[in-house]
Amino acid sequence: MQASTVATPTVEHCGTIFVAIELSQKSWLVTLHSPDKGKMSRHRLEGGDHAELLALVGRERDRAARALGAIPAVVSCYEAGYDGFWLHRLLMAAGITNYVFDPASIAVDQRARRVKTDRIDGEKMLRTLMAYLRGEPRVVRIVQVPAPEQEDARRASRERGRLIKEQTAHTSRIKALLRLLGMAVGNPRRRDWLNWLAAQRDWQGQAVPRQMLAEIKYEHARLMLVREQLEALAQASAQADPAPAAVQMAERSELLLRLKCLGPAFATTLASEVFYKDFRNRREVASYFGLTPSPWQSGGIDRDQGISKAGNPRARCAAIELSWLWLRHQPESALTRWFRSRTHNNASKRNKRIAIVALARKLMVALWRYLTTGLVPEGALLKAAKP
Repeated sequence: MQASTVATPTVEHCGTIFVAIELSQKSWLVTLHSPDKGKMSRHRLEGGDHAELLALVGRERDRAARALGAIPAVVSCYEAGYDGFWLHRLLMAAGITNYVFDPASIAVDQRARRVKTDRIDGEKMLRTLMAYLRGEPRVVRIVQVPAPEQEDARRASRERGRLIKEQTAHTSRIKALLRLLGMAVGNPRRRDWLNWLAAQRDWQGQAVPRQMLAEIKYEHARLMLVREQLEALAQASAQADPAPAAVQMAERSELLLRLKCLGPAFATTLASEVFYKDFRNRREVASYFGLTPSPWQSGGIDRDQGISKAGNPRARCAAIELSWLWLRHQPESALTRWFRSRTHNNASKRNKRIAIVALARKLMVALWRYLTTGLVPEGALLKAAKP
């Protein structure tokens, strides 16, 4: 027999309709719980049909209002994913309080073969939402939804990252093809590189075979297209009239550029991916980068599992790479001295990897403090002012 949940206390939410939305491209499963009912109800909608979703919530609110004698509030939730945040903004505009859950933070059954269906996931999300509103700590992590202007301002940085990866892939492919013949590579990123290649010969004095030459030409054409798009992106970013959110990111990027070691790519990535957010403390900064430790302690077992990797992967990659550059360009800073003391007696590769992750965590916290308080990291050098 299923116990009734009509009188289940939820602090300040006794007259609230709870809604959990399980999203997919094909269909949406909406799980509802009204304060005047003892069971959950489930409704399957066509994927993306937000009009029917709002109509469903409106009908349920009207029915509950007639039963309760007062109009109940509506609180909804869904997991962050491919749909992004447009649904969150739609629900908030409709007067529905919505929360976007980090799907990795929702507790699940730990059996070796757990059952997973949309029905079970919807119920799990709904119960998690109720527990969160009851004030249970750490039951779920809520995603901080950026403003539309902030989300749009970081598109240029992400597009540049994608184009850089494509450029590297095309260049590596051309080099690999010529390596099969033992021929010189030169610089494939030059526009006149094909003319240079036509004069090259292998160890037998033969030119590039016909089919391979055709493949190289196709690859080189794609490489030139990527480089044209990179140039166009740089020109568009320089000429565009920035929005207020982009202005704030540009100001913080300029502050980062004052530090020796940070170039335009790192400064733009960190400003657009991380430091446009308002963090409350250093723990939130490290957590967003995914650089917090993950210990495994139980009884006599005490093992380090490494960093959590639960944050922004683009920012984490930039933080680790920047840490190595920091050691080179800021040799007298306090962070560099700490790294050297940490690896002085044990300079093994494993110890260096552990130390560089810890350095990245300390460096990102120091940069956050520098942007919020203006305090330059201890011992860090600033770039010389241009005449």
